[in-house]
Order: sequence, then C-alpha cells, then structure tokens
Amino acid sequence: MTASKTKPVTLLRVWAIVFLFIALKAVGNLSLAWGMKHFPQVMSANPIPYIEAMFNPFVALGVLALILALLTRMALLSLADLSYVLPVTAIGYVIAAFMGKTFLSETVSGQRWLGTVLIFVGAALVGSTSHSTTSVQIE
Repeated sequence: MTASKTKPVTLLRVWAIVFLFIALKAVGNLSLAWGMKHFPQVMSANPIPYIEAMFNPFVALGVLALILALLTRMALLSLADLSYVLPVTAIGYVIAAFMGKTFLSETVSGQRWLGTVLIFVGAALVGSTSHSTTSVQIE
C-alpha cells in the first residue's frame, strides 16, 4: 500500500478511536459521579467507604468505562501525537458540562460555560491539524 492510501484509513481509525474514547470517558465520569452522589457516606481518608462504594453498580460501571477509556487512549497514542490527542479529547470536558447539567442537575455558572466554550474552540482548532507529525505504519 502506498502512503497516500494509508493516510485516509489512518485518519478514519484515529477519529473512530477518538469518538470511542470520548464516549467511554463521558459515560464513565457520569456513572461514577451519579453513583458517588447517591452513596450514603461522605468520603474521607478511611479506605473502607471507597471499597464499599466500588460495589455500587453505577460506580463499578464508571470505573470499568474509565479503565476501557484508558486502554482506548493508549491505542490512540500509538496512532497520533500526544500534542494532538490530549487537546482533541478535551472535547469530553464540554460533554461532561452538558451531562452534569442535564443528568445531575448541576448548576453551571457563566464562567464555567465560557471555559467550556474555550475548550471547544481549542479542541476544534487542534482537530483541524494533522494528527501525526511522524509516519505511522498500519498493518
């Protein structure tokens, strides 16, 4: 295969993994937050409540989704530059703000929305650049 035929496949694969990572991270954080907000104890330095919280189905789902997100990020970093991956996946913070407001009834201040818009603009700017400054071999 020539380099020109490899690039579109690589770009498609990169974006598919970016979307998978963002979805896993969003679901994991939402589930974890939901489970912890409904956990009867306030967390402290004592490790026992943390272990008990792990048995909450929402917390367990959140932890599992975040572990899968980490593995997905590892795959993504094998295909794209760190300086591309981290800013582009920051769009997950925008999704988190919307999900926190929508599903957790959180109050999101104007300053937080402004910061969220800045994150979105930065992620869009980085997303418009090449995902890799070095050649990546896909097998």
